[in-house]
Amino acid sequence: MHDTTRSTLALAALGLLAAAPLTHAMDTPSAPASLAAAAANARPALPQALAPAKTDFKADEYRETDLWARIRSGYAIPDVDNTLVNRHAQWYSSRPDYLARISGRASLYLYHVVQELEKRGMPTELALLPVIESAFNPQALSTANAVGIWQFMPGTGKDYDLKQNMFKDERRGVVASTDAALTYLQRLYTMFGDWHLALAAYNWGEGNVQRAIKKNQALGKPTDFESLAELMPAETRNYVPKLQAVKNIVAAPNQFNVTLPAIENQPYFTAIDKTSDIDLAVAAQLAEMSVDEFKALNPQFKKPVITGGEKTKILLPKENAEKFHVNLASFGKALSSWTTHKITSAKESIASLASKFGTTPEVIRQANNIPDRTRLKAGSTILVPKTSAMAHTDIAENIIDNAVVAFEAERSAVKRAKAGKAQRFKAKAGVSSTKKSRNTSSTRKRR
Repeated sequence: MHDTTRSTLALAALGLLAAAPLTHAMDTPSAPASLAAAAANARPALPQALAPAKTDFKADEYRETDLWARIRSGYAIPDVDNTLVNRHAQWYSSRPDYLARISGRASLYLYHVVQELEKRGMPTELALLPVIESAFNPQALSTANAVGIWQFMPGTGKDYDLKQNMFKDERRGVVASTDAALTYLQRLYTMFGDWHLALAAYNWGEGNVQRAIKKNQALGKPTDFESLAELMPAETRNYVPKLQAVKNIVAAPNQFNVTLPAIENQPYFTAIDKTSDIDLAVAAQLAEMSVDEFKALNPQFKKPVITGGEKTKILLPKENAEKFHVNLASFGKALSSWTTHKITSAKESIASLASKFGTTPEVIRQANNIPDRTRLKAGSTILVPKTSAMAHTDIAENIIDNAVVAFEAERSAVKRAKAGKAQRFKAKAGVSSTKKSRNTSSTRKRR
């Protein structure tokens, strides 16, 4: 499907993603201003189209074989030229290993992003925005709980129909989050009529940008990005210059002594409809991929089982998709080994549930991300292994949409904590009493 360079780059990216912890700082070297930016937390109205969609887009319409060249050919945002741009360009270009890691991750997703931008008639340098947002890591998590390559906050994600439930978080899913991000950016451009302000609003929130504009208008000052920059927080003030810096490097890597790994101008993955529950590990097995490789393309799935439904899709490289279909036809076993159980009483301990469903407490804790020394609250819905009677039963859609897990400290842990606190209090009281006795004795002697 791909040449050796592309395949090697992609495999390296998959390994890096697999090894990365779920934190925004996992791949951000220390430097002035963070590379990760939180998505806007405003609650926007319905988006408006920026340009008529192109429904017959094909990669072979382009002579470029390298995707970086295709991105360059679609630059359309006016350039910014200031000291911040130069500073960030120097920062990126002096870290070739970091740029190589980002390029490796981007090789899995970038074609899709560029294709979607062109369908909407949007500037292709917006495909570089995830470099600033997340270093193209779909597992990136900010301290403000923004996630995915586009760094959507929970509220904004809901506004753009990105499902967030116990089983999946579409803010991490590449296809769904890209569609939502581009729709949001279109709306912001329609609102402000300026890409620099639209980008600032994506980072800072449209309400904040609107208030900054009104403040400058009241003072008779210009309302372009650079004129408003002094009113912005440092992160937003650096946001557009960072994108410009990356844009400059991609436009002329030789001028910055940078070598960008080649990324072919063709799709990396294809989507497969999936209408029944399937274990994530089984899906990876049928596709003849490692679990980490599978997760790199399907990071939205949070549990060891992928629930079914008409709208559920999994992404696979084309060759692996073909293998998936062939292997599925001859599999002959249950595709899913998990179902759900609702906790109705505090008497249902994790140990008793493990015994009931023929597994271990560790398996239940791991499948449901239940910390040690905690117990489940009544009303929680958890994953448990299927019994033989439920072997071919899928998890109901209403459970998928509404299931929640809540836990609290175990009573023994609470008792230990209280006992420790009591002991510390007594010890402190004893010290105070001794000091008081000594002070009294000293006073009597002086008298």
